[in-house]
Amino acid sequence: MYLLSDHPDRLKLAEELGGIPIDFSKAPAVDQVLELTDGVGADRGCECVGYQCCDKHGHEHNNITMNELVQAVKFTGSIGVVGVYVAPDPKAEDPLAKKGHMDFDFGNFWLKGQSIATGQANVKSYNRQLCSLISSGKAKPSVIISHELSLEEAPDGYKHFDARDRGWTKVILKPGKQGATKKQVEEREAVTA
Repeated sequence: MYLLSDHPDRLKLAEELGGIPIDFSKAPAVDQVLELTDGVGADRGCECVGYQCCDKHGHEHNNITMNELVQAVKFTGSIGVVGVYVAPDPKAEDPLAKKGHMDFDFGNFWLKGQSIATGQANVKSYNRQLCSLISSGKAKPSVIISHELSLEEAPDGYKHFDARDRGWTKVILKPGKQGATKKQVEEREAVTA
């Protein structure tokens, strides 16, 4: 499994979990995937960013990840889309995005015979199996959690998470949890800096 990101924490976590990290700040992601698959492409790809994906300069372009998946996934491969796309998005700068549309490479998608599935996960069809895997210890979703915060700490935690500060991968909010002490906050700030 490949994980594509330019965030060191996510790349490190992917490697720790047995994945192959691909840092797209060092070379184009599509080129790296094709090189690792001897030019064939990945069997499947998953779009997890949504309409807020950005180019290397930080400018929002809602079609980047989708079009790169078409290029990086093999002929007859499949693409899953769990990233959120809104329709319409009146605040978008791109005229297509304002209407909830995107500039999608449908010709290449069709030529390669790829398939696509989108939408929210059907939680009810998986929750019993997932709960069983977690309670038996076979699945440990907690390994991706970087911080457990009180509700009072949520605004500050959101700022760190949204800024993609180092060490902030996944945050859990726990009602009733005591807030961090001043010393703990200072230590957390030192790690983030």
